[in-house]
Amino acid sequence: MAFDNLRQFIAALEKEGELARIREEVDPILEVTEIADRVMKQPNGGKALLFERVRGSGMPLLINAFGSRRRMQMVCGAEKISEVTEQFLAMLEPRGSLSFLEKLKMLPRLKQINDIFPVEVKPRQAPCMEVIVEDPSFDLMPVCQCWPQDGGRYITMAMTFSRDPATGASNCGLYRLQVFDSKTCGMHWHLHKGGAEHLRKMKERGEMLPVTVVVGAGPAEMFSAACPLPPDVFEMMFAGLLRGEPVRMVRCRTNDLLVPAEAEIVLEGFVDPGELRLEGPFGDHTGYYSLADMYPVFHLTAMSMRRDPVYPHTIVGIPPMEDCYMGEAIEDLFNPILKKQFPEIADMHMPMWGCFHNLMLVSLKKSYPGHARKIMHGIWGLGQAMFTKCIVVVDHDVNLRNYGEVTWRALNCVDWAHDIEVVKGPVDDLDHASYIHRFGGKIGVDATTKWASEGFTRPWPDIIRMSDEVKRRVDALWPRLGL
Repeated sequence: MAFDNLRQFIAALEKEGELARIREEVDPILEVTEIADRVMKQPNGGKALLFERVRGSGMPLLINAFGSRRRMQMVCGAEKISEVTEQFLAMLEPRGSLSFLEKLKMLPRLKQINDIFPVEVKPRQAPCMEVIVEDPSFDLMPVCQCWPQDGGRYITMAMTFSRDPATGASNCGLYRLQVFDSKTCGMHWHLHKGGAEHLRKMKERGEMLPVTVVVGAGPAEMFSAACPLPPDVFEMMFAGLLRGEPVRMVRCRTNDLLVPAEAEIVLEGFVDPGELRLEGPFGDHTGYYSLADMYPVFHLTAMSMRRDPVYPHTIVGIPPMEDCYMGEAIEDLFNPILKKQFPEIADMHMPMWGCFHNLMLVSLKKSYPGHARKIMHGIWGLGQAMFTKCIVVVDHDVNLRNYGEVTWRALNCVDWAHDIEVVKGPVDDLDHASYIHRFGGKIGVDATTKWASEGFTRPWPDIIRMSDEVKRRVDALWPRLGL
């Protein structure tokens, strides 16, 4: 089922027993965080929470909407999330040469690909423009302070739209926004993000960058904004793939950007390339506060909304949190693409305790000397995977999601004097451990079985395993043992 908007998703969550309504008045300063954090730490992520009375605002606040495997399956429209990209890749790459009849059979599938592109609708057909706010203000929303040492209140679940002035390509990302006053907020664009690249190009032209911030849309659109997509793939097209139908978009009132027509709140404005302001600190997904630094400023100039908007919010911090389940879904979606790029990879996994970019586990069907190191460097050369601080490569038969097995196999197969690959390169903006901001060291661990052709001249021992014959005999005996 495709959810056109946030309220359809909320209704589905409630029907599935995945939502709890909070009718007590709650303070947006820290109290929302403490309640949500306790729920997120429950087994399986707890329930989504709809705060109906947030002090100082008439808008209900939704949090933890993506915070479970079940809810992410609902967002992606599949019980096995990887099937979404597997089916898409199958459409793009039919095997072998096609006869005329086979090409005719492909047409419906090719139409499915075409159907993921966004479609534009008229403003009168856009619920996000039901109410035009004469005096735009961030104060109309229940913006929260998440953690005690945060620099202020933060909009945390907003989709930011901008356009490349050279190519015309649109970008949508999920960036935090620190509210400075009723009409300005920090735009937390990391150096390597698409929005930051657009701003650099506008600075060369000496022009302002039009930007629109969308608060609340269909869950597929919101999730797609968080996905690490290639620069030439528009996030709303990817949302169409997840939905199985195109996202309806509407042109903004004061700029030429297209945004989801079913959005809850639309904030239009601009970013001045020559203006920076101190933003932060912020309690981040690493479990540490990201340090205050200079970032661009978004100026709010126009605002529209639904008649009864819902304000989506999230918090990040020490795992597990809501974003951990979003990360798991991203992993499931992109695993088939990684395997297409590197067919020798059996599996890839990023444990939530690695906070996305700190640890990647890879199981490899090893074919030649140095194969594990080739995979490490290949991954470091792939888009945002370049930020991965530690890559551990093990043999193809290791279950990456059994951390006990990974620890046992990896640590038994490593000679720390020979099996380590240390490199320097770009690191994530939020990496507080790098000696230089945005530049630091990364490590690869070759924990595969070593070969003589790799310089290992000693015999490599077999893993202790019982014979199949004895297992069968004991299987037959087991019910009579009373154990």
